[in-house]
Amino acid sequence: MSVRSLKVLMLVPALAVAGCDRQAPSDSQPQSSAAPTESAAKGEFNGTLDIANRGKDMPDFTVTDPSGKSLKLHDLKGTPVLVNLWATWCGPCVLEMPMLDKLAADNAGKLRVLTVSQDIEGGAKVAPFYAEKKFAKLEPWLDTENNLGFFYETGMLPTTVLYDAQGKEVWRMIGAHDWSGPRTAAMLAETLEK
Repeated sequence: MSVRSLKVLMLVPALAVAGCDRQAPSDSQPQSSAAPTESAAKGEFNGTLDIANRGKDMPDFTVTDPSGKSLKLHDLKGTPVLVNLWATWCGPCVLEMPMLDKLAADNAGKLRVLTVSQDIEGGAKVAPFYAEKKFAKLEPWLDTENNLGFFYETGMLPTTVLYDAQGKEVWRMIGAHDWSGPRTAAMLAETLEK
């Protein structure tokens, strides 16, 4: 058995415990149409802020889009970057996407919001999702090998990591978060003011 196969076998139980079951069919995850504040009241935004990796370098990985265009994460230094790992089959991930799109629009030029799908089907799932949602600022980046998921080692989707302009980790949000709430502005303030 390959090392990658072993990693996938270890990741699957962790995702099942985390609430985003990798084995579930794509239509089995509940889709929420509730407003962010309603969802927060229901406990759907239960992310944990983690600063244990503060100062760690941004990984030297490359992601692609459905057309095959590539983006090297190290090339993003110079502007703060919010990397969000998500998947189309993850209900909490899908719930966050419109809020992340608005966050990207509200902070254009000050913050790059990079949503990276962990769908193994890649563009076949992600491109139609983006076409349907008509996001204004989010781009459909793919990591079908789950390299970022293995790098972050959280075992949970969504996982979102903030990097400062020097490419150093500031914090990570493990689990779903209300990106439209007042806590987000406070969490981003120090990084965006520099």
